[in-house]
Amino acid sequence: MLRIAVVSDIHHGADHLAKKGTAALGLLGDFVRFVGEVKPDLVLDLGDRISDRDKDHDLALQAEVAEAFRGIRAPLRHLCGNHDVEFLTIAENETALGQSLGHEVMELAGWQVVLWRAEARLRRTEGFRLAEEDLSWLEETLRAATRPTLLVSHVPLSGQAMTSNYWFESRPERSRYPGTERIRAVLARTRTPLVCLAGHVHWNSLTIVDAIPHFTLQSLVELSTTSSNPAGAWGLLELGKSVSWRVSGLDTFSAQLDAAATARRPLPALRPGPA
Repeated sequence: MLRIAVVSDIHHGADHLAKKGTAALGLLGDFVRFVGEVKPDLVLDLGDRISDRDKDHDLALQAEVAEAFRGIRAPLRHLCGNHDVEFLTIAENETALGQSLGHEVMELAGWQVVLWRAEARLRRTEGFRLAEEDLSWLEETLRAATRPTLLVSHVPLSGQAMTSNYWFESRPERSRYPGTERIRAVLARTRTPLVCLAGHVHWNSLTIVDAIPHFTLQSLVELSTTSSNPAGAWGLLELGKSVSWRVSGLDTFSAQLDAAATARRPLPALRPGPA
C-alpha cells in the first residue's frame, strides 16, 4: 500500500476574493503536523504556493512557504502552478525549494508516480500552452509503464466542465490545457491502471474519462465553498489493489475505486444517428 499526503493551492500572500491567503502559513503548519501523525510514504505539493505580486515579493513568499515545509520528514515533491511562475522562473522556484522541478518518475510500493511538471504559466489573453515536448515526454513515459501509475499535474487533464466553479465557470479555458483531447488520447492508450491527480481549480472533484479517474483537490485557503472560514483542505491517497482518496478540512470528500478497473477502456462512444 502506497500512502501519499497531498496539499494544493496554498496561496500564501494577501487575501483576494475567495482566497484567504493570510491564513495559509497557519494552515500549512496544520498540514505538516498531519503528515507527522500519518507518516505517509510521500508528500505532494501540487503548486500555487503563493499569490503572486512582483518578483521580490514572490521570492520572499516562496521562502516562507519553503521554510514551513522543512518540518516534513517524509519524501517531499513540489510542482509549480501558474502563480509560482508569473514573476519567477522555474530555476528560482528550484532554488527556493531545494529540488529539481523537471518531469520525474518515482517507483514506490508497486506503483509508478509520474510528476508531469508541464509548463504552468497562465497567459492572461491566451491561457495555458501545451508544449509538444511536454506531451511527448508524457506519451513516452506512459507507453513504457509496466506498473500501476499515478499521474500528477498542477492543471487538471480531464477537461471537466466548470459549471458552478467560482473561479472558472466564466473562463473555463483557464482551467485546462488547449488540446486537452490530445492529452486524454495519450492517457487512454495506457495499458496499466492509471489515476490522475491535480489542483488549480479550487474544488474537490472526481471525473472519470475512459475509465480513468481524475481527482482534483480543493485549495488550502478557499472560501467559496466554506463561507467565512478557509477550507483547510488536504488529501490522503492510498494506492494498492484499491484507490482510496479522502480530503480533510471543512470541505470534505472521499472516494474508493478498484484500481484494476482503471485499465479497462470502454467501447468508443456511439456516433450520432439512429440508435
